[in-house]
Amino acid sequence: MKVLYFHQHFSTPKGSSGIRSYQMAKKLVEEGHQVTMVCGSYGGGNTGLHSIFANGKRVGNVDGIDVIEFDLAYSNIDGFLKRTAIFLKFALKSIGIALRHDYDVIFATTTPLTAGIPGIFARWLRRKPFVFEVRDLWPELPKAMGVITNPLVLWGMSVLEWISYRSATRCIGLSPGIVDGIAACGVKRDRIEMIPNGCDVDIFSQNETPWRPNGVSESDFLAIFTGTHGQANGLDSVLDAAGELEKRGRNDIKIVLIGDGKLKPDLQYRASELNLSNLIFCDPVPKNQLVGLMASADVGLQVLANVPAFYYGTSPNKFFDYISAGLPVVNNYPGWLANLIGKYDLGVAVEPDNKKAFADALEFCADNRRALAEKGQNAFALAQTEFERSKLSLQWCDWVLGAMRR
Repeated sequence: MKVLYFHQHFSTPKGSSGIRSYQMAKKLVEEGHQVTMVCGSYGGGNTGLHSIFANGKRVGNVDGIDVIEFDLAYSNIDGFLKRTAIFLKFALKSIGIALRHDYDVIFATTTPLTAGIPGIFARWLRRKPFVFEVRDLWPELPKAMGVITNPLVLWGMSVLEWISYRSATRCIGLSPGIVDGIAACGVKRDRIEMIPNGCDVDIFSQNETPWRPNGVSESDFLAIFTGTHGQANGLDSVLDAAGELEKRGRNDIKIVLIGDGKLKPDLQYRASELNLSNLIFCDPVPKNQLVGLMASADVGLQVLANVPAFYYGTSPNKFFDYISAGLPVVNNYPGWLANLIGKYDLGVAVEPDNKKAFADALEFCADNRRALAEKGQNAFALAQTEFERSKLSLQWCDWVLGAMRR
């Protein structure tokens, strides 16, 4: 079967961004299907193509996946208008491929929400089965964060959301809240499947040489955050906790923030103003280098801004990377991941916007290494039994290809 796959932010493991689409497409290829991946150029990502762009795109085969990459460079540090323009350009170019390409099933994954536009055209103009995967609820999340306030823009996004969900033959939600959000638009539950982000246990079980950033000694307790430094991530809470630890004289606890984002310069400036010697910023690193860093870390930080829409409406890559590496997790907001942490004893969940509780959690972890090791073992066991990528990718393949039968 031929699958046309749209993911604007596609990356292979050579990049520093999520690789869900790479792994899912690889599984389709392993099962004997042909996959064409349509994407843009994402900052921090690596599509595997290195040839010169011709007429605004380049094509090639990467690990059995046919890749069409448009020359549309995107970074989350870009302004709102620039990012919106890139989203719309990608959607328009994608419509052309959806209307001309030879395929049996069309699949599109957010973000952005505009990723579903080629699927809508394919569904109604070519009568093709369309599967839409929702990673974040739009416009609910940007509205809740106050990122988008224009009522006309929010109305337009709500219309596009409704049309995308109702046009899809089947939908996939990555968290319980996302599934509920899709259903709230009138989509029947038997057309929605929850398939969360998965654990790349095979990658994080590799014997890469452990390493620590400059400024972190072998005796230090190392807590790491790996991900975007943006408004949604609420990393000021980490700086607040670091400041609290400084006051307590716990300079043996080091916090390392790995990644990039629009707010990173502001966070670095604030850390400098607070004179935080226990907080270190690092550039994004590819997945294979991340393996070595996690092998030397003691705990992973799952941090988001205190926005209720996040509690059940997100499925963060970093959480699943942490438990894939057997890292216990310190989480700073309620919701389904906090419930998992409590149910399976994977780490510590603290209430949001409480710097003392956050610092207490890190102190507890640093001072109770034996208990922490048990939590790490629990995390790795859950990664293997419930979220192992190969199992979830088979479920994903069955659901996507089943759209043909429906």
